[in-house]
Order: sequence, then C-alpha cells, then structure tokens
Amino acid sequence: MISEEDTDGDKKITVDDDRVQAGIRGDKRFALMDIDGQPYEVIGTAFLSNLLQELKQADDAGQDVASLDFRRVFENPVQRISRLIQDVYWDGLTRQIDGDHLDTVLKDEKMSTDGVPFLYVPYSDTLALHYFSALFGAGSDGPFRVVRLPRVITPVYVKSLDGRHGLLSLGLTVDDRGRIVGLPYVVPGGRFNEMYGWDSYFIVLGLLADGRIDLARSMVDNLVYQIVHYGKVLNANRSYYLTRSQPPFLTSMALAVYEDLPKISQSKDWLKEVLRAAIQEYHVVWMNGDHLTETGLSRYFGSGTGPPPEVESGHFDAIYRPYAEARGMDIRQFERLYKQGEIDVPALDRFFAHDRAVRESGHDTTYRWHVDGDRCADFVTVDLNSLLYKTEIDIARVVEEEFGDALILDNGQAELAQEWNRRADQRKALIRQYLWDASYGLFFDYDVINQKRHIYMSATTLYPLWACHSEYSESRLMSPKDAQRLVQGVLTRLEMAGGIAASDEASRGPVSLSRPERQWDYPYGWAPHQMLAWRGLLNYGFDDLAHRLIYRWLYTIARNAADYNGTIPEKFDVVRRSHEVFAEYGNVGTQFSYMTKEGFGWMNASFQVGLDLLPDIYRAYLERLIPPEWLFGSRLNDYWEHE
Repeated sequence: MISEEDTDGDKKITVDDDRVQAGIRGDKRFALMDIDGQPYEVIGTAFLSNLLQELKQADDAGQDVASLDFRRVFENPVQRISRLIQDVYWDGLTRQIDGDHLDTVLKDEKMSTDGVPFLYVPYSDTLALHYFSALFGAGSDGPFRVVRLPRVITPVYVKSLDGRHGLLSLGLTVDDRGRIVGLPYVVPGGRFNEMYGWDSYFIVLGLLADGRIDLARSMVDNLVYQIVHYGKVLNANRSYYLTRSQPPFLTSMALAVYEDLPKISQSKDWLKEVLRAAIQEYHVVWMNGDHLTETGLSRYFGSGTGPPPEVESGHFDAIYRPYAEARGMDIRQFERLYKQGEIDVPALDRFFAHDRAVRESGHDTTYRWHVDGDRCADFVTVDLNSLLYKTEIDIARVVEEEFGDALILDNGQAELAQEWNRRADQRKALIRQYLWDASYGLFFDYDVINQKRHIYMSATTLYPLWACHSEYSESRLMSPKDAQRLVQGVLTRLEMAGGIAASDEASRGPVSLSRPERQWDYPYGWAPHQMLAWRGLLNYGFDDLAHRLIYRWLYTIARNAADYNGTIPEKFDVVRRSHEVFAEYGNVGTQFSYMTKEGFGWMNASFQVGLDLLPDIYRAYLERLIPPEWLFGSRLNDYWEHE
C-alpha cells in the first residue's frame, strides 16, 4: 500500500501524494477482500489513510494477518478524530513521575546533559527525596541522578545548573495496592514532554468533555504541588523553568473539575486546598514587586539571568551578531563568554529580561510588545489582568457560596469574600482606566514606560469577555453595548477562514528576512484563543457568532486531518486553513510516520470542547465536511450587515 500510494515517501497518505502514473501509483484506490471473499475498494485520501493507520496498529501489535473492522476504515473523519482523542491520544500524552515511568519522562530533546539525566526534587518534599533515592540510589552511580533543590531557589542557582538541567518531580500518591506512584498528568506532545502551566487548563477542559474526571483532577493536584513546593505554577516542570510561571488559570481549572465532582465533603475539602494554593500564588507571584506595577495592574516578568537555557543553539544568533562583530569575535565565542559573565552587555541583559517575560506570557513570540525593541516586561497586559480578575471573582464567589464568607488558611488567617470582591472591583476599575480604549472600543495593553496604550490588535482583547461568570452580570468587565462594539471590532479584523487569528496583519506589520514571521501573530491561530473566544461570546449572548467560529476551527482541524493522515498539530495558519507553518519552531504534531498516537494537547481539547458546544445541525454539516463559506457566506463579516 505504501509503495503504491505514498509517492512522496513520508510514510503517510496525504493529498500531497500526487498521481505518478494512473492506476499504478498514487491513484487513491486500493482493493481489499473480506473474509467471505467480498471485494472492497477503498477510494480517497481520508479512507486510505484510515486503512494505513489500522494496518499499522495491527503491525505494531505483532500481527502478520490483520482482521480489520471496515467501519474503522470508512469512519467519518470527525467521528474518528473525536474517538481517537478520547481513546488513544489522551493516554498517549499521559505521564507519571515514578519508578515505572522515568525512562519516558526524563527525555528532553530541548536540553541534553553529559551522561546521566537529572531528577530534581524540592527541598520541602522529603517523601520524594527518599522514594527516588531508594529506587536507584542517590549520587552518580545510578541510571539517573537525584538532586535535592536548595530551600531558596535563586536565579543564580538556576543559572549554575547549565549543563545539568533536568526534570522536576511532581506529586506522589499511594495506589490501591499500596504502591507509591506518581500523580498522572498530560503533556502537550512532541518535544513538549513535560507539564506546562497554561496548556493544562485547556487540556483539563478537553479531559472533562471526555469524562476523564480523575485525570483532570490529578492535573490540578500537580499544579497545587508546584505552588506548595516550588512557589508557583511553573512554565513547565523542568529545572530551567524554576524562575518563571505562566498565565494563571488555576481557579478556573479547579472550578471546572469541581463542577463534575460528587458534592460530598471530600470534594469540598479538595476545593479548599486548591483555593489555599491559588491564594498563595496570587499574593506571592502575581502581586509581588516583580509583577505588580505602579498602575496597580500586573505584568509578566520571568526572573533569571542570561538567555533562556531551553532554546536550541543558534536561536539568538541574530541578537548576538552585532555585539560579536563589534568585539571582533565569532558568535559562538561571544555567546560563551557572555553566558559565563566574562562580558558585560547591559543592553543584552535587558533584552533577555523582556524575552523571559514573553515566555512567561505563553505568547512566545510576537510583535505585540515590539516598541523600540521587544519590551514585554514594560506592559501591563489585557490577558494577565483579565485572568487575575477572574481569579479574584472566582475566590470571592466560592468563599461566599461554599465556605460561609470566610476561608481559614493554615496560618489561621481568614480570607473573606468581601475582601476578594473589593480586589476584583478595584482591578475592574483599573482595567477600564488603563486598558479600555473608548475611541476604538477595544482593550489594549498599556505601556507603563511611555504611559499610553499600545494600539496592537491581538486576540487577547477578547479575554475580558471570558473573564466573568455568565450567570452573574455584575461580574462582567463591560456593558452589553461595549461588548457589541468590542466583538464587532475584533471579528471584522481577526476572523479568518479557519478561525480567530492571533493578531491582525496591520498590527503585525511587514515581514522580511530581517523581520521574520512570529508564531503568535497573523496569520496563525491557536487553540487557547479560540476556546476563550467561544466561551466569552457565549457569556455575552453572541451564540450565533460563537457557533460560527467553532465551526470554522473544527472544520480546519477535520479537513487537515482528513487530507493529511490524521494530523492534529499545535497551531494553524487560519488564513489558508493549513497546518503548514514554518515560522520560528515550525509546527509540533506534524512529524510522524503512519499515524499519530498523541495529537497535540490543547488542539485535542479544542476539538472535543468545540463538538460539545456545537449545535447538532452544525455537527451534521461538519461530519460531511461542508466548508464554512457554504454555510456562512464567502464574506467573513456578513453577520454585521444582517444585524
């Protein structure tokens, strides 16, 4: 089958496998016979790739003769994607840090160490230290090295780990047989083989849509573990991420899980522990001196020194080049001396301070904060402050409804619903003051250095629609009239054939060899932006628009999967509705042979959540792969004319 149909040799059957000689290679037809001698002919890219995947699964199982279920071969692409996500991909992305799984979780293609890999355990978790040390022995003699982190973790300490970075342990529990096992968690996939901060929220929504409540709860428990033992929800659980967090979604995650838990005392006790951790993170991370600005709003800020160690060699060559040339050095020599602290370049230090802030934002990278250079740490942003507002109203509502207006912390301090409502009201006023632009009818980030809003159209301007409780109108950050202006202004510029773009083309500006594309800008679209936009639109009653955007996104996923052997990638070019993305790091999830066993974390989630939100009639159209333009017209903005 491969020899006849895979004409480009990538071990997949796709629409790119052109017909070489009619009837011999690449004609998208393959003959089979059932057990009773009934002939079948499989025709078309989607069904042939289904057949290839089914054969590969049988081959992986060691079968020389395969008994195939033709319902799987001729399975509808939408139904197949959803089934595989639920039955295969989530399990393929699930990890545990314990003795049975260390070979899988210690791998990190973004960072290599000389010799034995490292596993770091927090100073405060003696159980983890004793467990892992007893498994293989501490020191340098085992198959990996267990290292206890210091009580206080500083940027200087993290920098000292260069060449010795490794995995950070997560929660341990005791299973039904009395064995110590790691709390399971879901990774994004591909080269991202660790638990990421904000990815986890969207993954949890997907798990809940598929009824995987225990795994979703375990994800929350691992983030609580990070706050308790590492001081924050980490960018991800690798040692080089110890100095920065990611966008805060913990209360939203916890409440989504709690809604599906049985309403018993144990569930309430669980929620109390999560809230205690969220309150700690709120004060220690987001309202501290590094993140809190004089405006009263917060910014992204990743502490540390020098370049981020997780990037591949050569990533910053364009940045280093002028400094190296000015000193008559080649780039590698300059890079080595700068990293060792033997060359002092304050301008580079400032550049990397802003680069770390971008990485903490999760939007790495974008021209969104490019004003006389990349200056992310100089902005209070719409997304972060919307998330913190949501955290404040979440805590206020839960404390009031579940704990009688006061939650008692371990130190005896009472957290009052009234005080959290006051914080939320104050942030709401500041968001309106600094981030809302009445002339545009949009939210923009605020430049605290130049003391003005930065007019850059980003999908994050939709976060305030999401950051409320739909059943409580007083929690909303804007009036219905302002919301109408916002939605119209955003969608006329950001709605593309395949969904919401991360920015509009005009804001991004021209691209060239000296100013290349960045992946969190036009024309690229990302699952978290779509999912937040859908919920935000539904919160404000824009149901028709939400369903239209859901359809565009799910069609893009399904069409690419049908045409490209089941591909479920990290992101899309939403203008071309294509997974072919070559900006910066390319597109994780597109490089595999025969079949993908993982998909990609938040893309999987967006498909399952989107299907749950989509009305039945649209799902029927989607299963027939009816293009969005057939349903909504060829012009993207017809909705507003009809209104």
